[in-house]
Amino acid sequence: MRFPTPLVPATLVRRYKRFLADVVLPDGREVTVHVANSGAMLGLMTPGARVWLADKAGAGRKLPFGWELVEADFGAGPELVGVNTMHPNALVADAIASGLVPELSGYARMRREVKYGVNSRIDILLEDEARPPCFVEVKNVHLMRAPGVAEFPDCATARGAKHLGELAAEVKAGHRAVMVYLSQIASAQEIRLARDLDPAYGRAFDLAHAAGVEAIGLVCRIDAEGIEVERTIPMLG
Repeated sequence: MRFPTPLVPATLVRRYKRFLADVVLPDGREVTVHVANSGAMLGLMTPGARVWLADKAGAGRKLPFGWELVEADFGAGPELVGVNTMHPNALVADAIASGLVPELSGYARMRREVKYGVNSRIDILLEDEARPPCFVEVKNVHLMRAPGVAEFPDCATARGAKHLGELAAEVKAGHRAVMVYLSQIASAQEIRLARDLDPAYGRAFDLAHAAGVEAIGLVCRIDAEGIEVERTIPMLG
């Protein structure tokens, strides 16, 4: 995924009300930008941090910019981290179509945002006449508290636990179900659950795993021009 227009650098002032942040542009103007991320964004909201914005002017948006990247240092020097949680589904879908996720290859068709479960939509549904359908739920990962170890979630997520239960039900019905955890931190070497931040999610994950729900870790390559899935990494639960 390449950004359609060059990103605009800025300096973070503060993030608030989950979906808003104030930043200072290179010309000194302070503006409010949209944050497409409902998580806690632990370690990514330090005032003074360098951020990169997508210019949304002219797109019918109330706010002219959207926050895409932030520069963070997890112990090995500054690196860019993707904070826009609207991208992972498309990134994973493209990676599957390109054969970058061998565990999910060989299906004839892919559909996105398909209704299933109880008032839910599966992020990706893979289908093929020769095998059961595969329900794929994608989670964005952008928490790192130890070098090389990405973690999910960064705050309590009852919705995430609900998805795990619904995927377990699909396995019971004879289907395949897979959780894909996508790290938008390029230095991640593995992904683990942040069980201390959401013990309930950890328990739901264990139950789903025991029921046959699979888990795959992926990591992205990130620069100011775009974000792409690079490779699989261990998802250790």
